[in-house]
Amino acid sequence: MTQLIKGFSKLSREEKINQLIKHFGLPADFPTRLERYRIGEEQALFDDFSENTLTNFFLPFGVAPNFRIDGKSYVVPMVTEESSVVAAASRSASFWAGHGGFKTTVHDTQKVGQIWFRWKGPTLLLSSLPEGLEPHLTQAVASLTLNMEKRGGGITRMQLLPSRGLPGIYQLQVNFNTVDSMGANFINSCLEEMKEPLLEFFAKDPRRSPFGQPEIIMAILSNHTPECLVTCSVECPIDELTPMAGNFSALEFAQRFKTAVDIALDDTSRAVTHNKGLLNGTDAVVLATGNDFRAVEAGVHAFAARDGRYRSLSRCTLTPENHFLFELAIPLAMGTVGGLTTLHPMAALALELLGKPSAKELMSIAAAAGMANNFSAVTSLITTGIQKGHMKLHLTNLLNALEASETEKTNALNYFQGKAISANAVRTFLNESRNAPHPGPPSR
Repeated sequence: MTQLIKGFSKLSREEKINQLIKHFGLPADFPTRLERYRIGEEQALFDDFSENTLTNFFLPFGVAPNFRIDGKSYVVPMVTEESSVVAAASRSASFWAGHGGFKTTVHDTQKVGQIWFRWKGPTLLLSSLPEGLEPHLTQAVASLTLNMEKRGGGITRMQLLPSRGLPGIYQLQVNFNTVDSMGANFINSCLEEMKEPLLEFFAKDPRRSPFGQPEIIMAILSNHTPECLVTCSVECPIDELTPMAGNFSALEFAQRFKTAVDIALDDTSRAVTHNKGLLNGTDAVVLATGNDFRAVEAGVHAFAARDGRYRSLSRCTLTPENHFLFELAIPLAMGTVGGLTTLHPMAALALELLGKPSAKELMSIAAAAGMANNFSAVTSLITTGIQKGHMKLHLTNLLNALEASETEKTNALNYFQGKAISANAVRTFLNESRNAPHPGPPSR
């Protein structure tokens, strides 16, 4: 039976490391390797972001230049470990900057919180929001919403909804506008503060009190944010797609591109990978700016399946006037103040690089980054194939993993031009290079 490490969270960092070495037989250089990735005076800040922190896990912070979004130019910060993502975004951004850029619309920024409860009374008495409940609950959290209201936000709507498949289970759905903040803590604090006043209302309501008070089950925000919707589009005459068309004509390219997107609209297994390629760009911006990429992805995938089938988030249209139109609809609940957006020094730097955008502007930027990667990915798939560019960029990672010298890297990059790249091929090349006889000194 595995022995538990008791009181681990109360140990100092050094004591935690010693316990791990003791229990799991870790090598003697384990502490030194952890220490290598800690950073001077700011480390205390990073240690407080999460629990039981031993060191930092670094990811590349890159930038994609030449984004033109709603008439404004950006260099977009992107945090990702995947080869080709930043390059693909940059390539797409540069092309579309010369064709009007990305055009976006933020349709709304409503976020949702829920108080779930059980009640034994008749459903008919909770078929709509009881009169007086909304002002009662709004007043109960007035001290919490005051500052948010001063910034133009706050509670915007309440609804009472019965569960679809669980008799006697209801949700009080509360909509919030959190302006430029992500708002998770704000929303959850308001919901928690509403629980007792909700019970008080039922106790005093003459129509509902005979059936007893509700039993509060939980109060929590929802990451399903279909109203935090951004639409993004690019368009140009089909003839202007020639630089992206490879060996195809511009019209053939446009037709193949539309077919590829239509497949992702129709087939779930293709749609998952199609949307993953899109999220390569969006997630990289979400991470760079200190936003919650897990929440964004969960909301995005729910939206992609909103009609009961998981589909592509993007669509392509070829008009009778020989016009190419590529469109994206994506829910993005993001913020630019509070949380890690303020505390994390690199998130703050990313927002400075973007010109300190509002939450709506950042939503547009993240959507455009997603569309840029989606356009580049589909373009590669229908022309050269996805692996040619991806593996070329991945070659450097393989060489680093095999501890190639700078000279060996240069030789390998030259050797593999136009050749298939694989881990085995790179390893063989290095072994043969290292075992090849070296010429001696010239004879005199």
